[in-house]
Amino acid sequence: MAESDSLFEPPQAVPGDRLGAAVCAPALSDISVSFEFFPPTSDKIAEQLWNAIVRLAPLKPEFVSVTYGAGGSTRERTFDTVARIMKDTDLTPAAHLTCVGDSRGAVDDAARRYWDAGVRHVVALRGDPPEGMEKFEAPKDGYHFAADLVEGLQRVADFEISVAAYPEIHPEAKSAEADLDNLKRKIDAGASRAMTQFFFDVDLFLRFRDRAQAAGIEVTIVPGILPVTNYGRLVDFSARCGASLPDWLARLFEGLDDDPDTRRLISGWIAIEQCRRLIDQGVQNFHFYTLNRAELTRAICHALGIRAATALPEAVP
Repeated sequence: MAESDSLFEPPQAVPGDRLGAAVCAPALSDISVSFEFFPPTSDKIAEQLWNAIVRLAPLKPEFVSVTYGAGGSTRERTFDTVARIMKDTDLTPAAHLTCVGDSRGAVDDAARRYWDAGVRHVVALRGDPPEGMEKFEAPKDGYHFAADLVEGLQRVADFEISVAAYPEIHPEAKSAEADLDNLKRKIDAGASRAMTQFFFDVDLFLRFRDRAQAAGIEVTIVPGILPVTNYGRLVDFSARCGASLPDWLARLFEGLDDDPDTRRLISGWIAIEQCRRLIDQGVQNFHFYTLNRAELTRAICHALGIRAATALPEAVP
């Protein structure tokens, strides 16, 4: 099967309609989701963020994570967003922390601040270099690698710790084997979950999962799902983070630059089919990169059988 057609294989002869079963099933107790948000940089984005949180909260995600800007540029906004989620919702927040730009003492202090605020889950990342820097350089007295950060967080408090994984290897990794060794170091240091970079070729994830298991990595590897809202921006972002875009994806979005309604329909269908194939292969956990927008993520979850526990609330005024 060619890579470019991997999402569009004809249905296999199996009992029942698998996609129909996923779409029409009641809430599936064995499917778990989590959502990622980024902290607002303006009043308009803040309104968009909280509308997304209000609309997605009734789906009862396992947790919601809040990102940490390049070079720690959103440190206070990340804390404020996480604190508000703790105060104003029933959601379980996970705060991102990185190695970028701070001493070990400063990072440890930030972790203690989260712990004191009631936050028990951290997403530990090495982090992207600050704007204007081509490559990551750790501060002289800072954490150099995500595995070091995981060890440090374990000394601060008994955090639940998630880390990043890369089905197509990290852009700076010397090889796929070296990248997998780095993931194992993070797990051995105390991380209990790995969430992947977004991808669109399901077979890439499945091969990566098999290789991780063969390497002795036993924690849950959660696929990162990115609903596509703007294909042009996706191309630019993918080039920076090293994620490949299959040929069929470009063909599907061709000619839709000025047709956002059709783009959304196509995007939702792609993600639903992607999740369906993963569920067929035993995947039960999904992490959605929401981009602070609820509509597509909510629709995808609905198609997977995840139903709101309460009536849809009104948007934040």
